[in-house]
Amino acid sequence: MNAWLERTREFWRRDQVFDFMLPPLQSRELDVSHGVVLYLENITVSFDGFKALNNLNLYVNNGELRCIIGANGAGKTTMMDVITGKTRPDTGAVFFGQKIDLTKYNESEIAAAGVGRKFQKPTVFENHTVLENLELAMQMNKSTFVSLTARLSGEQRDRIDEVLSIIGLTEQVYLRAGLLSHGQKQWLEIGMLLMQSPYLLLVDEPVAGMTQQEIERTAELLTSLAPRHSVVVVEHDMAFVRSIARTVTVLHEGSVLAEGKMDEVQANPKVIEVYLGEGY
Repeated sequence: MNAWLERTREFWRRDQVFDFMLPPLQSRELDVSHGVVLYLENITVSFDGFKALNNLNLYVNNGELRCIIGANGAGKTTMMDVITGKTRPDTGAVFFGQKIDLTKYNESEIAAAGVGRKFQKPTVFENHTVLENLELAMQMNKSTFVSLTARLSGEQRDRIDEVLSIIGLTEQVYLRAGLLSHGQKQWLEIGMLLMQSPYLLLVDEPVAGMTQQEIERTAELLTSLAPRHSVVVVEHDMAFVRSIARTVTVLHEGSVLAEGKMDEVQANPKVIEVYLGEGY
């Protein structure tokens, strides 16, 4: 049985199915009684002597939309790798809520616990319809064959309809994903994450390559997700960040350089010097 399960998982990986679709290996109740969903404390990560993260401290509140900005090499991707278990920190603590130590879990377990990550390039099943993509992403502890052939319950259909409405793809429900625009593929991938009912969403450069209309729709989509979800957005497009930002964190050389409301960050002399530029 174990060998069969491993072959099934390998099949899913080859077809670019996300690790968060694997059954959770351990379940822990999320404790956000202190109002904070994510704690990163004194995180250091080194690669061949280079400190990608240097004593990083970051706290994300439950139900908030947080924007992370910073120049290339500031540590943004490494930070997300640490949160999702792809990279282990040299030192420091990473807690999901009060009790879940993320450093003790692998990527699949962290995803199953309620942390969803969307990479910059959308990864959807292009030969399947929008509906089929959402069905595949649904949290089911079933084999590949059963998941593809099972009849949906009324509750599951309602959830799919709800997610379709959130991501704005109700009219495209039977359209093959490969025929969607770039922006629509991005929204579909967010929808696939939402099918897992995550507590925390990490979204990497969601508007890269989008039209202006798609950018505006993405801003509406991400702001609509809070406070039902905590959302961390890493983005370079400053106009987009201004349109959605509540709190902005600026990373520089692996540490937090500044944090606060967008107006405060924009006026910070250190931020202007190292990131925004004198002509900003």
